[in-house]
Amino acid sequence: MAYVIKEINRLTGKAIHKYALLEEGDRILAAVSGGCDSLVMLHFLVEWSKKAPIHFELFPVFLDMGFGDKKTWAALNRHFQELRLPYYMEETNFGPLAHGPFNKGKSPCFICSLNRRKRLFELTRVLSCNKIALGHNLDDLIETLFMNMCFSGEMSTMLPRQEMFKGVITLIRPLALADEDKIRKVSRLLGLPVCKNQCPSSGRSKRQDIKEFLSSLYTRNRKIKGNIKRALFHMRPEYLPG
Repeated sequence: MAYVIKEINRLTGKAIHKYALLEEGDRILAAVSGGCDSLVMLHFLVEWSKKAPIHFELFPVFLDMGFGDKKTWAALNRHFQELRLPYYMEETNFGPLAHGPFNKGKSPCFICSLNRRKRLFELTRVLSCNKIALGHNLDDLIETLFMNMCFSGEMSTMLPRQEMFKGVITLIRPLALADEDKIRKVSRLLGLPVCKNQCPSSGRSKRQDIKEFLSSLYTRNRKIKGNIKRALFHMRPEYLPG
């Protein structure tokens, strides 16, 4: 096993233990988009299901956003069958709807994400799941922090574990401590069927602007990303005026 695979496995395990992401009897809806993050997340959840001292079930779910991408559908269908897990796939019109004339000036990414999240919540009832596993990584957490500061005027980000609807559903992010670049390397080393994002807004969003801004900072000083990570997990509210 390559070193980077061991490292992502270790960080996944650290997140699982530190934030109690997996518990006895969990039925976990694993949201898979076809990107490297969600596929790597699913891979390590499957591995942990084999060695964890507890029993939990995994249900990979793919929601087609409606851009007519049959290659992604076929690749994920084949991958889920190879994993021998019960899975669910559904075609939606969320993508075209978000880019349509009735989005009231809101970001297509915001509308698409909102509809996707709503449908995932609904599917937890269909599949009798109590948790939703999402593939967000450390870079996503950092970018969300800066997005919320710059565009929403608040200091907040995604959480490794987040209870919704008074604990009826819990969102978990097993890759919350893992670096995006290393996750990409792992997906290549494992030969996972990573699929191209067909969304016409891909690469043209506020998140992409923040990603490019942060990338420029990281290029100037390689210590900056590590410092932001430490700050993210070591907040000192007594020194924040709010």
